[in-house]
Amino acid sequence: MSNELDPAKKYSTVLTEGPSRAAARSYFRSVGFTKEDLHKPIIGIANTWTEVGPCNFHLRDVAAAVKQGIREAGGTPMEFNTVTIHDGITMGTQGMKASLISREVIADSIELVTRGNSFDGIVCIAGCDKNMPAAIMALARLDIPGLMLYGGSIAPGHLKQPDGSSKEITILSVFEGMGAHAAGKINDAELEILEASACPGPGACGGQFTANTMAMAGEFLGISPMQITGVPAMSPEKHEASRQAGRLVMDLARKGLTPRKIMNRQSIDNAIAAVAASGGSTNAVLHLIAIAHELNIDITMEDFDRISEHTPFICDLSPGGKYAAKDYQEAGGSRVLVQRLLEKGLIKGDSITVTGNTLAEEAALAVETPNQPVIRTWDDALKPTGGLVILKGNLAPEGCVIKVAGHERIHHTGTARVFDSEDDCHAAVEAGKINPNDVCVIRYEGPKGGPGMREMLAVTAAIKGIPALSDTVALLTDGRFSGATRGLMAGHVAPEAFLGGPIAAVHEGDTITFDIPNRKLTLNVPDEEIAARLKNFKAPEPRFKRGVFAKYAATVSSASEGAVTT
Repeated sequence: MSNELDPAKKYSTVLTEGPSRAAARSYFRSVGFTKEDLHKPIIGIANTWTEVGPCNFHLRDVAAAVKQGIREAGGTPMEFNTVTIHDGITMGTQGMKASLISREVIADSIELVTRGNSFDGIVCIAGCDKNMPAAIMALARLDIPGLMLYGGSIAPGHLKQPDGSSKEITILSVFEGMGAHAAGKINDAELEILEASACPGPGACGGQFTANTMAMAGEFLGISPMQITGVPAMSPEKHEASRQAGRLVMDLARKGLTPRKIMNRQSIDNAIAAVAASGGSTNAVLHLIAIAHELNIDITMEDFDRISEHTPFICDLSPGGKYAAKDYQEAGGSRVLVQRLLEKGLIKGDSITVTGNTLAEEAALAVETPNQPVIRTWDDALKPTGGLVILKGNLAPEGCVIKVAGHERIHHTGTARVFDSEDDCHAAVEAGKINPNDVCVIRYEGPKGGPGMREMLAVTAAIKGIPALSDTVALLTDGRFSGATRGLMAGHVAPEAFLGGPIAAVHEGDTITFDIPNRKLTLNVPDEEIAARLKNFKAPEPRFKRGVFAKYAATVSSASEGAVTT
């Protein structure tokens, strides 16, 4: 057997080289790998393909192109699958509890298969809200040459208007249409038209919701190849972009450039700034803290508030703005946003990326579409500060997160309407039992109490679909919100109710105040009264006594710590 191995074949020699590995090679050869294949660097392809929903449906094609690029660059790809949960399909059901839990399972499964097979590098192909942060978490743990490749955004849907023109829509239009339907504002036929029009093919939800937020964050972290990863799912350019990613991982393997040499505190701060400037999802707080945890970097919710406070909101993207992710890419994409942020000194340009370029070098390659309206200039910012705000106070001592990109209210005091599950609140909204200015409190949906922190898009979209409530009602929860959520909504309230956090002490009819300028979320009840209410607190019975949900609840941390399992 040849002793002249590719320098990229650093780890898999223990699996494939020498007489003692003949049996292992025999297994590989039985499924089509040749003797020559096995002496090349072996690159794992972690694929989150599923036919349950559009976000990941096309990832077999993406993987085929990545594998082609790896082979062209002298490597041997080996593809494996992991699980994924579709947030939008499960929204508003008990199945949504599985979503955040799947982040940990996906990261664990990628780690297990990679360590088990001693891959020389890895490409994680991800296309949805939780499998992207999971992939990055796994890459941070493994610290072998690798990258995360986004499957790409869905094309916008088109809704025909009465004047014959066409309006671009996303899945958010359907969720809000459901609220309008419940309020009698649209009929069955109109809702059916929305349903049939919003999702024209494969790809992740089209606004700056969680999937596109985390894809952008991956670029700014340096772990996803800038501009390549943002190519939309069904773009004619997708195959070649994916091929480039395959060739790129071979470069990483030969250079020995690993995730921990790329991702550090500076790159995390860069990613936070990008999320703030783009009006990105509140879920980015949870996921970037979890990624930092895997890198042994200490960041807190306050870091998001600090960076967002100094980062103007300049990307006119849905749900807070007008445009979809494909419009962002067509405008010039993340390279243009890097340029903008570097102009203001809001990020550090010397951070390295998987392309081998620094962020500043990537920015120098930007091609901005003339007169594009998506990524605004600083003198035309949508807001002077970023899209994320962290509130504390007697109702959220560890903090909570609000996205301010999609609304103008900065003060609100209203009557608490208390619900011990998302389902109960949603039923009340649809039954017309919520009044203008109310504050809906949804508790026992936190990391342990849910378990799994369900997203509340079904509720928030229903509220937005009812004109009398849309701009008057506020909501807070120890669960999460979808990246598509807009309005005055506070998520990740911590400590959670299941642990006896102050949210468990809220009574129907109390008043609650949101004070965004002063970063306060206040239950307007004397502290001694809150303490008295909690004195005899007893957590409800866990909703799951065995299986993965019970394991998760037993090991998960607070939302303020990223809801990681330890």
